[in-house]
Amino acid sequence: MAISSLQGLRAFRAVVELKSFKRAGTRLGLGGSAVSKLVAGLEQELGVLLLQRTTRTLALTEAGADFYDSVVQVLDETESAVERLRERGGKPAGLLRVSVPTSFALRWLGPRLPDFMVRYPGLELNLSLNDRFVDLVAERFDCALRVSTTLEDSSLHARRLGHMPRVLVAAPRYLKAAPPLRTPADLAAHQLLVYATTGTGNRWPFMAQGRQLTVPVTGRLQVDNSLMLREALLAGLGVTLTPHFVVDDLLAARKLVTLLPQCMPPAHAVFGVTTQRRHLPMKVQCFLDFVEAALRDSGYGEAA
Repeated sequence: MAISSLQGLRAFRAVVELKSFKRAGTRLGLGGSAVSKLVAGLEQELGVLLLQRTTRTLALTEAGADFYDSVVQVLDETESAVERLRERGGKPAGLLRVSVPTSFALRWLGPRLPDFMVRYPGLELNLSLNDRFVDLVAERFDCALRVSTTLEDSSLHARRLGHMPRVLVAAPRYLKAAPPLRTPADLAAHQLLVYATTGTGNRWPFMAQGRQLTVPVTGRLQVDNSLMLREALLAGLGVTLTPHFVVDDLLAARKLVTLLPQCMPPAHAVFGVTTQRRHLPMKVQCFLDFVEAALRDSGYGEAA
């Protein structure tokens, strides 16, 4: 395959995924007009129209839709082969782009990253802290860490790296004046601090007599960041259900108290998510191996 054809394939893929010649150019380090010329050249070489263009929209033709899947496979395999050749010296190198949940990154991953950076000096790490589930393909991430019970996108490969218990907690100063809390149903009488993101229902899961139940929750404070809830807990504003890593130091220092430990739901899993199962670049494999080992060392491993 000629180099010009390979560039055309990359341009075509970027335009399809980003739905814009300009955004595709930003990804590829080119101008929008240069991307348009590359795609036009590819169409001329193939003798078929791949994209329908208007002043406002871009749409795949039937031939373009059929061709796109093959283009993705060819480019992914080519890039993996190039990556493996570069890594034959035994050390990962290059840019590694990873999406990580904000609180998990700041509270758990951040203190451990210096060890990773020292271990792999040839890597340039670009972390994106965001609680949404990013599109790995369209946004060009090498991998993502996700803390969740399940992953719904079946087109991705999820490697389970560890687990993350959830705890119901409050500060002693809050509990002094609060009503008794003996069962999940008693939460209705309490001030609740709710982690809430768009699209998530405000319901907390619990286990009672071997069965899982959910309790609808409302609260004066609802926020999509666990570290803000941590500060509200310390101020004695109420009760929250949160991953253990958010408050582990506060529990150890007895600044917070665990509530209803017998009713806690199954732990979240920590997943390493990639677009492919086989032939992972060494840089991705090393990062996921590092996170898995660090989770195990901190008591959050799969066997813990």
